[in-house]
Amino acid sequence: MSPSNADNLSQSLRQRALDEGFAVAGIATVPGSSRLALRSAALERWLDAGYQGSMAWMADPRRRAIDALLPGVRSVLAVGLNYHVKAQRSPGSLAVARYGWGRDYHRVIDGRLRRLGRWLQQQVDGASWRVCVDSGPLMDKAWAEEAGLGWIGKHGNLINPKHGSWLLLGHLLTSVPLTPDRPAPTRCGACRLCLDACPTEAIREPFVVDSRRCISFHTIENRDPVLPPAIANHLQGWVAGCDICQDICPWNGPDLPSASNPEVQPRPWLLDLQGSQALSWSDGDWDGRLRASALRRIKPWMWRRNLRAALGLSPPSA
Repeated sequence: MSPSNADNLSQSLRQRALDEGFAVAGIATVPGSSRLALRSAALERWLDAGYQGSMAWMADPRRRAIDALLPGVRSVLAVGLNYHVKAQRSPGSLAVARYGWGRDYHRVIDGRLRRLGRWLQQQVDGASWRVCVDSGPLMDKAWAEEAGLGWIGKHGNLINPKHGSWLLLGHLLTSVPLTPDRPAPTRCGACRLCLDACPTEAIREPFVVDSRRCISFHTIENRDPVLPPAIANHLQGWVAGCDICQDICPWNGPDLPSASNPEVQPRPWLLDLQGSQALSWSDGDWDGRLRASALRRIKPWMWRRNLRAALGLSPPSA
């Protein structure tokens, strides 16, 4: 493919991604710049320190070898779905991370990227492609940074200068050689608001998050019947994920664009979650409320565990 044809195809692909409803789209080439090697080395150090906790899948070697996900991969389209909405929780309600307010973003992003993959295959005979959302073994934030979508902040989330860190990421890997965008520069400066705001000191140092201290990890991934006291005593009302480090970030100011996409609009009950009432919900009640939600990863018994901890209640007797 000639450079001019690659340029035109790349521009068309970015535009189609925006037409699909993504807020931002960028392209990186494989194997990427030297920054990717640094990110891979940082992941190795993070794993060696045990910061992944029980998330054994984070050590999947394919995470550091993108060609193992798609043999012959030449390019990566990175996209971001804006999930920031102006809605606020009711006073006194318990807190649920914004990413879980709407429909399961894995399904939303996957479907849109598959349409882009099929379109690309129509443009380039023999093109291969693969879709990755954050459940796949890909260094998704590193590749999004490489594609110019933003930079990885000190809280470990990708930050875009227009949308802040309220972006859900997806990637389309392809064998087609495309024209890359320029990697995004880091713009956190000397700010350490996210480090200081974390009530459990999970951000051990800039850009390094210890999952074993993270409220989000424990409310979503921890399968123990009781949360550790160091977590339970500092929930500050969070029962499904945690947005504290993002809420405090200066890049997440009040003037960010609010998403109009109906698939990210909040379910009303999540904005007015009353613990004493929710504790009485049956497994069937939870199943109905969490239909097509990313929060289905939290099982009903885990919701009750988290609710009791947030309310300061003792675990139920065996």
